[in-house]
Amino acid sequence: MRSVHVSEITRNIKEMCIEANYHLTKDMENAFKEAVKKEGSPLGKQILEQLEENLAIANQDQIPICQDTGMAVVFLKVGQDVHIEGGGLADSVNQGVREGYIEGYLRKSVVKDPIKRENTKDNTPAVIHYEVVEGDNIEITVAPKGFGSENMSRIFMLKPADGLDGVKEAILTTVKDAGPNACPPLVVGVGIGGTFEKCALLAKYALTRNLEKGSPVPYIRDLEKEMMEKINHLGIGPGGLGGGITALGVNIEIYPTHIAGLPVAVNICCHVNRHVNRII
Repeated sequence: MRSVHVSEITRNIKEMCIEANYHLTKDMENAFKEAVKKEGSPLGKQILEQLEENLAIANQDQIPICQDTGMAVVFLKVGQDVHIEGGGLADSVNQGVREGYIEGYLRKSVVKDPIKRENTKDNTPAVIHYEVVEGDNIEITVAPKGFGSENMSRIFMLKPADGLDGVKEAILTTVKDAGPNACPPLVVGVGIGGTFEKCALLAKYALTRNLEKGSPVPYIRDLEKEMMEKINHLGIGPGGLGGGITALGVNIEIYPTHIAGLPVAVNICCHVNRHVNRII
């Protein structure tokens, strides 16, 4: 049994909130470079180059990539041989978010009540997803999620008879309906299977997967490539102003489901697809 003090969790969460908002992952940077090469529209290429410049400035000056620094989404894979001491796990995560958003001068966007709309002033609470796994480590993924793209996400409760064609139509419909509102070029996370809430969680987690690593399931990997191609033929383009690069990546996760259902969730993310992963 390995003991981990909550102060270590808080420190890592604080650092990860700042890191995720100041820097994109290497696979996202590479996706931008490839997009600039492939974009045929002069205006689209110009927009992509401006977005790259924005990334460079944020990195150099240590400031947020985007003014919407998101609601903190935290995935925790906690080893069953870990003993957390010194306080509660959720409290330590929220303290890390609190410190990160205050010390990093990140915008506080969370309201205490969804109807009364009073700001909590420290971007807490985070949305925390827990999973107990083998081992004595804690794997943390922090993924701040902006709501311009979050608002364009969808869940479809398809019938089994809708099949793969229904899944494809759901993905394309979501992207078409999002249009320019989700700040393209996009990263599209898709969850297929499970239940109403499980497919949404899969779609959210899909956004944190390295864009250079396709699904380990061959037919899903082919589907990712097909959807990427079809999305980029919609003509929405960078900034929604036309062009051949509407998406930088499509990641799809699947899970077993009930004989009577085919749940599909599409979680849209803007070009600022932020996430940081650490193991402690």
